[in-house]
Amino acid sequence: MQTKNIMIVGVGGQGSLLASRLLGTLLLDEGYDVKVSEVHGMSQRGGSVVTYVRFGDKVYSPVISQGEADYIISFEKIEAARYIGCLKKDGKIIVNCQEIAPMPVIIGDAVYPDGILDELRSKGVFVDEINALDLASEAGSVKAVNIVLMGRLAKYFDIDKSKWLSAIEQLVKPQFIEINKKAFELGYNS
Repeated sequence: MQTKNIMIVGVGGQGSLLASRLLGTLLLDEGYDVKVSEVHGMSQRGGSVVTYVRFGDKVYSPVISQGEADYIISFEKIEAARYIGCLKKDGKIIVNCQEIAPMPVIIGDAVYPDGILDELRSKGVFVDEINALDLASEAGSVKAVNIVLMGRLAKYFDIDKSKWLSAIEQLVKPQFIEINKKAFELGYNS
């Protein structure tokens, strides 16, 4: 199998690292060679966090270069715009429609840009927009945005949903499993 590339991009504290571990565990269980790499930036101060997940028959490097991502999972709209150059021409980007103001916006030096996703679509980008924050809240915790997005990603994979749920059971603390399973289902079915 040709190597597939997934980027998970977001802001520190949104759970992108758990999402990448979930994806890595699932793909390893499916028998793929998997490489996961994390780039933290200023994640503890609300900065950008990027995780690369590459899988296939044999993967030699964990890093995804410009124009190589089959999928980008974006936890926030500005992060989608920031990393769009990494998406393949026929790639897909799943975007949580949440807006998290970066520091220049917070301190009043900039304005959060309007129409980010419309601009991406106007350039021919396949954008799958989802309100993951509302779905996570419906599941029982706003912290489950990451799992809602994994549910949405699962729709594009030919891997049985039960295997995704099994990976959640392996990685999530027991007291949060049911909330995360519900979040996954909401993302998958939305």
